Amino acid sequence: MFAVFNPARKFALSALAVAAAAILSACDTATIGGGGPSINASNPVPVALLVPRGSAQPGDAVLAQSLENAARMAIGDLQNVQIDLRVYDTAGDANTAAAVAQQAVGEGAKIILGPVYAQAANAAGLAVLNQNINVLSFSNNPKIAGGNVFVLGPTFENTANRLASFAARQGKGNIVVVHSNDEAGQLGKAAITQAISQTGANLAGSVVFEQSQQGVITSVPQVKATVDGTGADSVFFTATTAGALPLFSQLLPEAGLSPAEKQFIGLTRWDIPAQTLELPGVQGGWFALPDPSKSAAFNARYQAAYGGAPHPIGGLAYDGIAAIGALVGAGKSDALTGAALTQSAGFQGVGGIFRLRPDGTNERGLAVATIQNKQVVVIDPAPQSFSGAGF
Repeated sequence: MFAVFNPARKFALSALAVAAAAILSACDTATIGGGGPSINASNPVPVALLVPRGSAQPGDAVLAQSLENAARMAIGDLQNVQIDLRVYDTAGDANTAAAVAQQAVGEGAKIILGPVYAQAANAAGLAVLNQNINVLSFSNNPKIAGGNVFVLGPTFENTANRLASFAARQGKGNIVVVHSNDEAGQLGKAAITQAISQTGANLAGSVVFEQSQQGVITSVPQVKATVDGTGADSVFFTATTAGALPLFSQLLPEAGLSPAEKQFIGLTRWDIPAQTLELPGVQGGWFALPDPSKSAAFNARYQAAYGGAPHPIGGLAYDGIAAIGALVGAGKSDALTGAALTQSAGFQGVGGIFRLRPDGTNERGLAVATIQNKQVVVIDPAPQSFSGAGF
């Protein structure tokens, strides 16, 4: 259950939820790839789906089933394309992921979809690199992207670019970054800083906090002083709703830094869980999210088909199959090469348009939303093509 902080200010730290779970440390993929197998597009294309079904981590079995369900839903939506989906269990383990990736390719897989966690995805990619097989992982960690490994998960860079660009256009581009001192916070800060430099915004300053209750409390006066001293328009947080965001949203207004006067911006989703929308300090804040209408349509279809809501990242498996299907549908033998996967036009996914980049990362068409009267309100719609607004 989500608890609004009482005067005792209980601070329940969790592991950044699934959206950031995949950002756990991993080895860099330093190899250069971009090739891929030759296929016969007239025959069923063998696709390996790697999921953490046997993992001991709570929730992984549900996640694994949701990914498989979404993949099968996507296969059912394909026109004139046959996918032979083969599901393999990584148990959430990097060594197991490497072994089953090799097994899958040995059994004929032409491309690998998954795994979820960064270390497992990195290991799977390295295991099949010499076989010229590409890996579309569900990770969002750009450190493992490159060579034959692509990340389908929404990246900090993508979100930061969208929000920094929007802030600059709205005259709110003088930004103070507030970030945690753990790996996710450091990666978040780097993404925001890079986005600011590329969008016409300005980095007014940054404040780091220790990922603890006392760390947040200690940093609040520093945040206030930095914003006041620089005349910043906005405060860009890496904090999550499962971590420090609720406490910041309470303490900063108490310290005189009002979201009514300075724009609060979040690198992560502020609408999950829904109870976050009740917090006074997040009212008026900005965050990015996939195209709400498309996401709602997918969620409704999934609910009808499987009797429950999809996992928050379950739709990534649909996206992967949709991309593979679109390419195979063109009938070319090189449909699953790196050059084909990174076509500039991109693909339609459950949350709108997306495309894979030659460096292994991705771009997604995101909407910018705010919170008004405890409701999510889209203030800048998601682009419908990669030549549209927001890019």
